[in-house]
Amino acid sequence: MAETNGISHRKTLNEEISEDMGSHLHQLKSSGQMTISPELFEKLYLTPKTAPVGDFRKRFANPTPLGLMGFVIAALTYAMIMMGWGGSTTLTGVAGIFYFTGPVLLLLALIFEWIMGNFFSMMVMGMFAVFWLSFAILETPSFGAAASYSATGNAAEGAASVGYNAGIALYLLVWGFWLFTTFIFTLKTNTVFALIFFCAFISSFLFSGAYWKVSTGDYGTALKLQKAGGGMFFVLALLGYYITVVMMAAEMRITVNLPVGDLSHFWPNPEKELADMEKGE
Repeated sequence: MAETNGISHRKTLNEEISEDMGSHLHQLKSSGQMTISPELFEKLYLTPKTAPVGDFRKRFANPTPLGLMGFVIAALTYAMIMMGWGGSTTLTGVAGIFYFTGPVLLLLALIFEWIMGNFFSMMVMGMFAVFWLSFAILETPSFGAAASYSATGNAAEGAASVGYNAGIALYLLVWGFWLFTTFIFTLKTNTVFALIFFCAFISSFLFSGAYWKVSTGDYGTALKLQKAGGGMFFVLALLGYYITVVMMAAEMRITVNLPVGDLSHFWPNPEKELADMEKGE
């Protein structure tokens, strides 16, 4: 009986050690090419790894791909129009994408990221949801944003005014600085996600410059900056498309090796950092 209990005890210890080592081995393998499990991707890549509270990740589906899908569709459309593909000149005809396809899916994802305790993913979903909503309002004639800058209420005249373009330029400049700040934090996740935010803050500055040049009457340079910003945003959208496919493949248990470039192993253990912070208080 004692021997049986000893075997049982050793078996339990071995299982615990195996489970602990397994998580570390899994993390080490993630620095190369591997199929990413939904749990690892959700906890390690888009949000720095932390101990989960509750069993929400077991009871709810991963909401991150849903929000990313809405972002990608809106971003690709926006980028192609900014580059003038197919003779496109304005976002007015597709303003609905920036009200519904992007923001609705992003806001739904935001709510469930919050419920599941995924702080960084929640922040990202909220940021891009309001970004698209703000542009939807600018491109909806009934709101009269551009017309309000014209003494006669003419939208085209207002859209060419100094005040209108300078105001949007400053708005995008602020976005650029915030996206750069967020980019710094993405360096704790993975290479693809970091590149998305790198392209995001660069494109925001380019678009800001384009609006600023319109306000000064330099339309030639403004067009070049707009197309450059559109090109950078197109790269951003393709990266978003890629990372969404990686996550969906993991969720659907498709065994393909799609690397994302894990950066988490370059950083100290966050649990130890928090423990040290608590000791220092």
